[in-house]
Amino acid sequence: MRTTLWLLHVLISSWWLLVSATLSKTDARKSHKAESETALAELSVLERGLVVSDLHWKDVVKEEKRSCSHIKKTFEGPVLGYVTPWNSHGYDVAKMFGSKLTSVSPVWLQLRRRAPETFDVTGLHDHDSSWVKAVRKSNKKVRMVPRLLFDGWSYHDYMSVLGSEDEIEELGSELVDVAKTEGFDGFTLELWSQLGGNKRKELVHLVKHLCEALKSKKLDCILVIPPAVTSTGQPGMFGREEFEELAPVVDGFSLMTYDYSSGP
Repeated sequence: MRTTLWLLHVLISSWWLLVSATLSKTDARKSHKAESETALAELSVLERGLVVSDLHWKDVVKEEKRSCSHIKKTFEGPVLGYVTPWNSHGYDVAKMFGSKLTSVSPVWLQLRRRAPETFDVTGLHDHDSSWVKAVRKSNKKVRMVPRLLFDGWSYHDYMSVLGSEDEIEELGSELVDVAKTEGFDGFTLELWSQLGGNKRKELVHLVKHLCEALKSKKLDCILVIPPAVTSTGQPGMFGREEFEELAPVVDGFSLMTYDYSSGP
């Protein structure tokens, strides 16, 4: 079974600062220069020398709003794009560059446990079917796999589910039903870090079952994982053993990490 390690983690999100000001003549000249930095570029980031190991922050600030006018995918591997609620511009980016994406994961959904063997997927009101249609128009093969966060779960909730095959079975059925009803192609599951590295064997069993339930209905199952090594050099919450056990059943791992340190 083909397994993909999603080390290329494309995050369609950025912070936008909106300011109001009156431009002087000098400011107008500066504004014109700034506009040139946001124009479409004929050359790719590779051709512009931006893919380097010692990238300077000024280049990021200067180029972060620019994009290449060529939208044909050139990267041979799969690309997962997240669309986040804190940057609505990401919706436009996903439509514009849908042809470059293998899968799109809008950050819409939460999974809650209401009672024994009773689960509820919330956030479905954010499902924008017209936007999904527009993204699919740019790429008929793109897979829509919303991020599903296990939200509001107590330690007791986890222990109850991890220790019950009936609970796990019901959870898998709920995910399949929601995906089929909403027209999703699967889910990007975010649950591993919630237990702080505990109950790994039980989590492996849960993820295996959920992925098997989804894949039996031709739905994708992507798992969000933390780094194998922490910033202090210590072993992380997800290691080689878990990777090797889950690699045959997941469609991809989404490595949740960042390019820059948040600081001391």
